[in-house]
Amino acid sequence: MHPTRFTSLLDLTRLPWFALNDAGRLVMRDASVGPIADLHTHLALAYVRPPSVDFHKLHPVTQHYLPSCCALDLDVYANRNMSPEIVAELTRDLTLRSLGPRGMRATHTVPNLVREMDEVGIRASVLLPIDFPLLSDNAGVALQAATTTHKLFSFGSVHPYSLDMEGRLDAQYKRGARGIKMHPSVQLVRADNKRARSLYKMCGDRQMVVFWHCGPAGIEPKLGQYLNQVKFYESPIADHPDTTFVLGHSGALQFDEALALQRKYPNVWLETSSQSLRNVRRMVEEADTSRIVHGSDWPFYHPAISVSKILIATEGKPEIRHRLLWANAARILGIT
Repeated sequence: MHPTRFTSLLDLTRLPWFALNDAGRLVMRDASVGPIADLHTHLALAYVRPPSVDFHKLHPVTQHYLPSCCALDLDVYANRNMSPEIVAELTRDLTLRSLGPRGMRATHTVPNLVREMDEVGIRASVLLPIDFPLLSDNAGVALQAATTTHKLFSFGSVHPYSLDMEGRLDAQYKRGARGIKMHPSVQLVRADNKRARSLYKMCGDRQMVVFWHCGPAGIEPKLGQYLNQVKFYESPIADHPDTTFVLGHSGALQFDEALALQRKYPNVWLETSSQSLRNVRRMVEEADTSRIVHGSDWPFYHPAISVSKILIATEGKPEIRHRLLWANAARILGIT
């Protein structure tokens, strides 16, 4: 039996796959693990004002929203490891500080992401931007960042209430977007919104994936928790069988409902970020493992956290491990 509770991020070295390098950084030491893909990462997001973070600067330490010094329990939903003070700090960083270049978000850059990818053995990561109808261009930042290294791919972001929705989608598609990210509680649009449904149809016509934030996480405002309810996702899934939907966080705190959707609809995929080890094990045992992808939700969390859950849950099941860590994501991205 492997331990599931740790005193800090670096204490993950009690698992057989990880070690500390000479610089004292957590690294993958087991060469047999991998390749790994991460379908859920973000750069610093900006709203109202133009992006002002230097996305090409390497910082000595990445300030994850779950700090590396915190105790870590793999068997709870990931944000349950956060104190109220940590939640308040990350909320400030995602809201007020999104107007400028300072704060924890200053370290959420391409070099900092790629360094941690290399240390954990992640070969490919997907950037997920989130945009408003106006006064944001996070998709432009992510798509440009993906051109700077072969290790990064990017989805786009088109708000259902943006002007010329189809034109924006086509422009992002031409720039290499493999899909779009939608976040009901951030964009204030339910998954079953009428205009959103038109967008899903456009994505299906272009073979672009719709990657949803799916399910209430428990730390968002009450309105956000309502907008994220999994019950709003089934109708558009059923109405758009030719569109691939990835349920980011696998329903979050409504995992059972998300699992049921994946079992019922062949166009639904689960994504592992933030889910408890117990629920990752349930994915392995109860879901269609050809439609599950690994995600870390970097920079909220260090990628070793999500990788470790899959390694534990798939021990003795090398084929399923390969699917979850790499093969399924490679199919979505069209890579080998």
